[in-house]
Amino acid sequence: MTQTQPWTGRRLEVEVGPVAHGGHCVARADGRVVFVRHALPGERVVVEVTEDKGGSFCRADAVEVLEPSPDRVEPPCPAARPGGCGGCDWQHASGEAQRSLKAGIVAEQLRRLAGLEVDVEMEALPGGLGEWRTRLRMVVDGKGRAGFRAHRSHKVVPVRRCTIAAPDLVEEVTAQHWTRGAEIDLTADSMGRMDIVERPQRGRPRTVTGDGVAVERAGGREWRVEAHGFWQVHPEAADLYAEIVAEWAATPVGGTAWDLYGGAGLFAAVLAEQVGPDGSVVVVESSRPAVADGRRNLADLPQVRFRTGLVEETTLSGRPDVVVLDPPRKGAGKAVVDTIASHEPTRVIYVACDPAALARDIAAFAEHGYRLERLRAFDAFPMTHHMECIALLCLSAPPSASRLGSTFSARSARGSAPE
Repeated sequence: MTQTQPWTGRRLEVEVGPVAHGGHCVARADGRVVFVRHALPGERVVVEVTEDKGGSFCRADAVEVLEPSPDRVEPPCPAARPGGCGGCDWQHASGEAQRSLKAGIVAEQLRRLAGLEVDVEMEALPGGLGEWRTRLRMVVDGKGRAGFRAHRSHKVVPVRRCTIAAPDLVEEVTAQHWTRGAEIDLTADSMGRMDIVERPQRGRPRTVTGDGVAVERAGGREWRVEAHGFWQVHPEAADLYAEIVAEWAATPVGGTAWDLYGGAGLFAAVLAEQVGPDGSVVVVESSRPAVADGRRNLADLPQVRFRTGLVEETTLSGRPDVVVLDPPRKGAGKAVVDTIASHEPTRVIYVACDPAALARDIAAFAEHGYRLERLRAFDAFPMTHHMECIALLCLSAPPSASRLGSTFSARSARGSAPE
């Protein structure tokens, strides 16, 4: 079929196919791919096209379900609907179905991008599907009401509460009137304290509640960190991930570990306990506030050294026993992978929030002789399409002494990052 007019606004009856990465399923109509939200595999639905830029695909919402899946449930949030809040993708699916869909996504990405056949189990974290998100951002509409943006839109959807947010956190905001166009950062720490900051489009941020510091507990320690900086948003995640890193790292006493994209040093803390006072843990992190938090929180561990800078621009030398990396959603990338591999650590522990990026980087590590030894996947963001994976990669071949003298820098010509 030759497309002559955009399909935006058009309604189509389709049979929903498999899930795709990004919170939607794949359907087909008149020879085109239709990415459908608010549907489940196997359903027959009426969709309304929401976005069509031409080409081989368009985007749509399921607006009527003709033949529902047995996994379909009533969304607990009234804003989780076509044209509503874009924050949640799977409120219309049972918890078991959500985890199954996400496990399938991880397996498919590993198969397609890394050439690996892996049986993936998506593990639930304690606490259920709701009231888990401890850090979030809201936006204010033209009437001063706080809400969330619609999917792929600047439209603000006002809400009274949020089913996935920590108890009372959103309600504290939606009961008030705010500066039009402002953004609102919200955090609830492990002590139950709230920190809320209004950030208007013009002018200085206004602290509404809190002192800018969040107190968190993980890895057997108490952390005082920037309230709106990076920390795992699920209250059970940080401690669990630290436990897994400690188990898989098994760094020898007196050994060396690198913690790349290390934040405030959560993983560095458990690595430091393993290497002891005669060992070395180097943390590389680009956020200066996070590094400042890390240095304060880990002042009792002199074996931990922080480097401030981008991982790809930071020069390190020697051969670490283990490298832990927790890159941003886009992944580490081939240049960083190549440089890590050139130092031939025995083990690499990769913490990933995007399965496609993880699969690409696993494939890049495989070119250097690293095999995927273990993988755990967690539904750390229930109701959304997001997930967290932790992979253990082991070096298959023994290190070659001729390569151990190189320095770490994916772009070494840029020189060392500042301390």
